[in-house]
Amino acid sequence: MQRPNPFRLESFSLNRRGRDIAVGDIHGCFQEIATRLTQIGFDKSVDRLFCVGDLIDRGSQSDQVLEWLDEPWLHSIMGNHEQMAWRSVKGIPFDRRFHQMNGGEWLELLPVDEQMAIAERLSALPLVIEVETPNGIVGLVHADSYFDDWFELRSIDWTQLHDDAPFVRCCLWSPLRFKRQYRRVVKNVRVVIHGHVTVPGVTVLGNTFYIDTGGWLPEGHFTLLNLHTLMPELPRALPDGSAGGKA
Repeated sequence: MQRPNPFRLESFSLNRRGRDIAVGDIHGCFQEIATRLTQIGFDKSVDRLFCVGDLIDRGSQSDQVLEWLDEPWLHSIMGNHEQMAWRSVKGIPFDRRFHQMNGGEWLELLPVDEQMAIAERLSALPLVIEVETPNGIVGLVHADSYFDDWFELRSIDWTQLHDDAPFVRCCLWSPLRFKRQYRRVVKNVRVVIHGHVTVPGVTVLGNTFYIDTGGWLPEGHFTLLNLHTLMPELPRALPDGSAGGKA
């Protein structure tokens, strides 16, 4: 079965009314994200939430993924877990056991029509997102940006990409930049935001930010990074003066 939608880059214009917030891998912990958004006073009428992929698997609420993707204020790129899920459902050669071993069991328990609806939606997610901010473009790529120049990434022929192309595999699976502690700046972009690699706190190499701080793990927490300031959003004080919840 052929993939119905080509890989793509999606661009977002400047948000002049509210905040743009990026969050690391959610992995089916949507209720925890809802709590964190409440803590920072997220305003769904003006603020936008950008996810760096891996919305699903491991957490107990993965089956809510379509409800969250239907929210007009939420935007996500594809992660390797999304690719595993839709390839498994669509019958594209893939070891379904590998997906199950990495938190994908929930998908097997759903009716076939629900599996197909989820697969269609996940396969249509952009591979890359870029967001205009007051200080320049911010890019979001799940694992690695492949090029050291954002203009090169923009100029590729997206329609010719296939699931196992080196560029696609790098974006979804290959955290070589992090593993090698490669600090060269990606030119012509303010910063590039990644997930995929779980880190104890926001980690910066050159102008690449790694923000998956393991909120889906018992010992982790979700980082909500303001794309305008490049600083984490902290819980706002409650009426009694406390912050409430972990940052």
